Amino acid sequence: MDAFEESKNDMNNWISFSQSSTTIFLHGFSASSHLILLLVLFISWACKRRTMPTLENSKPILKNTFFLYYWLALISCMALSFCDLLLCVLNYLSGYRHGWLDLQIFAQLDFTFRTLTWCVISAYLHIHFSHSSERRFPILLRIWWTFYFIMSWSFLIIHFDLYWKHSSLPFLVWVSDVLSIISGLFLCYVGLFEKGRQDEDHLLESLLKTGSNQNNGDDGQEPSVGGDSVTPYANANLVSIFTFSWMGPLLALGYNKTLDLEDVPQLDNCDRANVVFARFRNKLEYDCNDSGNGGQVNTVMLVKALVFSTWKEILWTALLSIVCTLTSYVGPYLIDVFVQYLNSSHQIQDKGYILVFIFFLSKLIGCFSERHLFFQLRKMSLRVRIALYAIIYKKGLRLSSQSKQSHTSGENVNLMSVDVERTGLFSWYLHSIWKVPLQVVLALLILYKSFGLASLIALIATMILLLANVPLGKLQEKFQGELMDSKDRRMKVTSEALRNMRILKLQGWEMNFLDKIIELRNFETRCLKKLLYSSAMVSFGYLSAPMFVSMITFGFCVFMGIPLESGKILSALATFEIMQGPIYNLPDLISMVVQTKVSLDRIASFLCLDELYPNIVQKLPRDNANVAIEIVKGNFSWDLHSPNLTLTDLNFRVYHGMRVAVCGSVGSGKSSLLSCILGEVPKLSGSIKLNGTMAYVSQSAWIQSGKIVDNILFGKEMDKERYEMILEACSLKKDLELFAFGDQTIIGERGINLSGGQKQRIQIARALYHDADIFLLDDSFSAVDAHTGTHLFKKCLLGILGSKTVIYVTHQVEFLSSADLIMVMRDGRITQVGKYEEILTLGTDFMELVGTHKKALAVLNSVERGATLDNLIIGEEDGNMLCHEQPNKDDKEGEPKNCKIEELVQSEGQLVEEEKREKGGVGFSVYWKYVTTAYKGAFVPLIMLAQILFQILLIGSSCWMVLSTPVSEDVSPHVRGSTLIFVYVALTLGSSLCVFIRSMLIVTTGYKTATLLFNKMHLCLFRAPMSFFDSTLSGRILNRVSIDQSALDTSIPHQIEELLMSIIGFLGTTAVMSQVAWQMLIVFIPMTVTCIWYQQYYIPATRELSRLGGVCQAPIVQHFVESILGSTTIRCFNQEERFLDTNLKLVDVYSRPKFHFSSAMEWFCFRMDMLASITYAVFLVFLISMPKGVLSPGIAGLAVTYGLSLSMRGVVWDFSNLENKIISVERILQYARIPSEPPLFVEEKMIDHEWPSQGKVDIVDLQVRYAPHLPLVLRGLTCTFSGGRKIGIVGRTGSGKSTLVQALFRMLEPIAGQIWIDGINISKIGLHDLRSRLSIIPQDPTMFEGTLRSNLDPLEEYSDEQIWETLDRCQLSDEVRKKEGKLDSAVTENGENWSMGQRQLVCLGRALLKRSKVLVLDEATASVDTTTDYLIQQTLNQQFSKSTVITIAHRITSILDIDMVLLLDNGLVLEYDSPTKLLEIKSSSFAKLVKEYTQRFSS
Repeated sequence: MDAFEESKNDMNNWISFSQSSTTIFLHGFSASSHLILLLVLFISWACKRRTMPTLENSKPILKNTFFLYYWLALISCMALSFCDLLLCVLNYLSGYRHGWLDLQIFAQLDFTFRTLTWCVISAYLHIHFSHSSERRFPILLRIWWTFYFIMSWSFLIIHFDLYWKHSSLPFLVWVSDVLSIISGLFLCYVGLFEKGRQDEDHLLESLLKTGSNQNNGDDGQEPSVGGDSVTPYANANLVSIFTFSWMGPLLALGYNKTLDLEDVPQLDNCDRANVVFARFRNKLEYDCNDSGNGGQVNTVMLVKALVFSTWKEILWTALLSIVCTLTSYVGPYLIDVFVQYLNSSHQIQDKGYILVFIFFLSKLIGCFSERHLFFQLRKMSLRVRIALYAIIYKKGLRLSSQSKQSHTSGENVNLMSVDVERTGLFSWYLHSIWKVPLQVVLALLILYKSFGLASLIALIATMILLLANVPLGKLQEKFQGELMDSKDRRMKVTSEALRNMRILKLQGWEMNFLDKIIELRNFETRCLKKLLYSSAMVSFGYLSAPMFVSMITFGFCVFMGIPLESGKILSALATFEIMQGPIYNLPDLISMVVQTKVSLDRIASFLCLDELYPNIVQKLPRDNANVAIEIVKGNFSWDLHSPNLTLTDLNFRVYHGMRVAVCGSVGSGKSSLLSCILGEVPKLSGSIKLNGTMAYVSQSAWIQSGKIVDNILFGKEMDKERYEMILEACSLKKDLELFAFGDQTIIGERGINLSGGQKQRIQIARALYHDADIFLLDDSFSAVDAHTGTHLFKKCLLGILGSKTVIYVTHQVEFLSSADLIMVMRDGRITQVGKYEEILTLGTDFMELVGTHKKALAVLNSVERGATLDNLIIGEEDGNMLCHEQPNKDDKEGEPKNCKIEELVQSEGQLVEEEKREKGGVGFSVYWKYVTTAYKGAFVPLIMLAQILFQILLIGSSCWMVLSTPVSEDVSPHVRGSTLIFVYVALTLGSSLCVFIRSMLIVTTGYKTATLLFNKMHLCLFRAPMSFFDSTLSGRILNRVSIDQSALDTSIPHQIEELLMSIIGFLGTTAVMSQVAWQMLIVFIPMTVTCIWYQQYYIPATRELSRLGGVCQAPIVQHFVESILGSTTIRCFNQEERFLDTNLKLVDVYSRPKFHFSSAMEWFCFRMDMLASITYAVFLVFLISMPKGVLSPGIAGLAVTYGLSLSMRGVVWDFSNLENKIISVERILQYARIPSEPPLFVEEKMIDHEWPSQGKVDIVDLQVRYAPHLPLVLRGLTCTFSGGRKIGIVGRTGSGKSTLVQALFRMLEPIAGQIWIDGINISKIGLHDLRSRLSIIPQDPTMFEGTLRSNLDPLEEYSDEQIWETLDRCQLSDEVRKKEGKLDSAVTENGENWSMGQRQLVCLGRALLKRSKVLVLDEATASVDTTTDYLIQQTLNQQFSKSTVITIAHRITSILDIDMVLLLDNGLVLEYDSPTKLLEIKSSSFAKLVKEYTQRFSS
């Protein structure tokens, strides 16, 4: 009987259901759609049958992830077929029993066609993949699955609407809808997304093989990439992907230990840098070739290439955005229904549970879609970064010299760090452009349902707010542009200062440069304040916007007499709350669009810079032609717009096997001649022909950061025999023995821990190992001592390169006689060409160079003769300070002992250290330091109070509206409409005021804190000892002063604001829900505990992943800056592809922690959302289970409304984000604690203004080492330099000459011993007092960007007359007078528009202006010709006749006219006496050196 009654009730349900013609239409539409698909499938199968391979010849499907997805898709189709069959049978039984109605007939047709269709699809899938190796689902099925998913969603919505209009629906209809949606979603996923991943792997497999097999010799350059394990994401199953469970092993590992880079898996193939870049580059090049504008890249093309290279991700995220948006409005739409249900007198329990189920399902689908939306957006962001990193790097390698001068390294650093980062971040805002209007439309539809015409007022108010963004957007664009320009200027000066920190400290200028940077920062801060305060005003306006719209809407309702019910008000409030998201984010969206446009414009302008002209040099086929290089009627100019040509009327021919010497005065165009052969100088006319490969040794040594062996091999495979031969030829073996790690020693940035001679010899070894046909050597022997220079010339030039074509620029006349051809240059022309003997008598230019040298030799010979005569008359004197053979023997015996010491310290580590990163949790002290830096934290309680008041007033305004309005139309209002609106407006305005106060206080505190920490970090940086800069790559420092400082400027204050809002918002929501039902605390407490446990479990791994991301970003910037500096060398050796590949590997290393950090965040957020959804569902069940009358429906509805946003995820997410951002503070504080040099001034030891008056230097038992773990360089050196004497220091490269100079300037503090100048111990006085009283002309000539005047007189202490007088004395005035700007002539970055010799003369000019009593010349004339050298020596003798001049020189002629010679060997005094006395003793090392020098010239 019961069964009959149940059947009767079911029949009544069908009869009620059949009243709607809509339902008949739905079944008819569904049946028709399935029937059409059946027909199309049969036609498709029939067409393919002819071409389908036989079973014997078919290939099985690949056993990979796709295989798993194929089976899951097949099972899903079969399950759907079975479910539809079941529905078909049940429908048939119902019709058989109770008669066939129209609806049941259509339903029967629908279920039958569904069953048949899904069965056929299953068979089609099986046949298709059994006979094919195809790894993609057919396009027909992918289209159908997408259509089926959309159709299923539509049916569910329509059925739900019908359900509220009629009593109920058959349970199987709901089951059918839910199953259809879940299956449709899965099939869409595997069809649209997973296909794309596997297909990319297949298409780019060959590319990956190519990339992995490239550059076998690049072992040294390849960064450490950990193990070979690929990310579990690549092979994860569907459940694991949906729930992010594949991240579990890495999170568990991170919880148990501190993660290192080796623990982070490799990326999937489709996310590797070479794959992503290949796709992007192909698209960009295709667009450029079709554009018809000469291949120039513009912003539109750049955006188009980025979009088309990530179009699949864009479509997938768009679909997820739509689902996410739709589900977010389910709650507000149903709140009024829920309140009416609670208020109804006849509550149907099933209806309540269905409401709860729909609420829960919408949150569940919203959770899945939002988490995967964010994950895919993060992936897309990473791919954009990869593409831009690679394209900028590739462009940088091809830039012309003119472009490099116009785009400084500071701007390049900003491009790679700030602009690329910002463009990648825009992926988050991509869909907001269309999603914001969609959200507004959906909100207005819900409002229209509740309030009718009043929603139009809401629309008008919203539109006013949205349109107000136009002027605000332009204002922010202006402020953003100003900020970026000011940041560029600051970064330019900062990178220049870091690059030249040694010279700044030697001259005592570091504080002046720091003042300059602080001044630029102050200007930047003014721009920053404008941007931040305008952003705060915008945020305040738009955070208040939902309250403003609600005031207008409710006020209009009261004015028009539209009844306000608590259910409709709650629905409106929930809608306004959701609208708050898009409206609140709208300023961010506009700001981000503006910032991204600025960044893309900057990147596009960089990509538009001029490249090297490709056809300057005509490469001839490598045949038996005798000509190696030929230039005919060549005219070249570095600046195409300048009327003055760099090289004019070049005509010469060089045959294979010739040695060609190029000589001439400073600035005559020698280096430019080699550059034009390399194809670096723009050609105006003529032709250059080249036959063979080239190797190049630049005048200013370019050394890569990395191992010595990698610098020599430079991408080629190791040939041990040849390698050893070249080390011997370049005199590098002894140097390598002195290094603890031998040729595995890591060289600092730009070879900072090597002497000038060592850097040059490594360059020569690199060229020799390359074994090219043509060698171009640009004054390669100037940086080495005389003995080593002779050895290099004989072993390398005359030996290994004896059969090669060599063109060498030299100022050393003694090397000219060995040349087959000599070219003499003056003013960019070749004035004389011929053999040594031929041109010696032909003209004045060559005679001038050689004559000066002969004059110096004559002095040398007279000294030798005088020494011999004195020896005959006086005999040997006892008073000389020679150390004969015994000390030598002691030294040799001491070497093995030294080696043992080095072996012991080897484990201590290299001079260049790995970048330090903190480990474990970010300490409370970091947070405390940040919040108390500005105003001692006085604003923090005020900020918290403002936010608490805002939340209280916000909840109060909602409660007022709910309590003061009736639940339904038949109940009269409790208060008058005017009172209702007046109180609501007052509460709303109060909460808006609190928001305004909070925003202003946070911005003020944030920028003040950022400024104070900036000043503190920079002061510590500029006061750091030189050893810090020797062991720290500038990329690491630049990362902190650019990326980390940007985080302090903008991100961290915003993140703190978000965290504060999340915490107080969560507490407010919990309070409202608990007030309605305190029993919910029983659920809240375990949920909160679980969330905290998840957070504790997840944070250790993500914290380390974030730190690794920061550490791995610096090498990308460092490698980029380094590669641009050495691009000429890289191009000459044809190493562009290898360097690009290294860049891609570095990008991959950076991407690994970034990708897994993003995945970990989604893993965590997914679990937080699931906990919140379950808690919310329990709360709703609790509400509908309570007896009627216990709870006010309005208050219950308010709790439900607030519960929609219930989640601990917001709190933990924001806290995690803050912790990851606060790492920037941690990294800046790291550099704010660098041990400082001794003080610049010592009050107790203030020295006399005239000190030093005599210039007497006493060195007593001086012992110096570069680092605690490295061996001694000076080992107990003792000697005295009398005041007013000229001291020459000679010795083999690496003997300690430059170290002694550094000790004199206290760049290195001695571990024992003392240096006294005029009776004052220099270690007791202030550093600035010491360095400002001494002068130095350094080994590496340095010029700063600016003008010639600012380079000579950076402190503006001298008049124009004094500067011109100085220029006359240093032989530079004629050159300066030719320039248009005279003293204000421009100097580009690194002084690139001045020759090396001219830069050296400018350094001499600085010393002449300073007129110190102690002058140090550290190989100061190495880069000038013999004539200029002679004139400089004459000038120094005249101007510094009463000063102590300490000269380190490689040219013996430069130190003959001196009073004393100090010969160093292995950090000890080997010989110290006058040149005459040392030459008397033929066995002395100095005498042997001079004899070798004279023999070399005479030979």
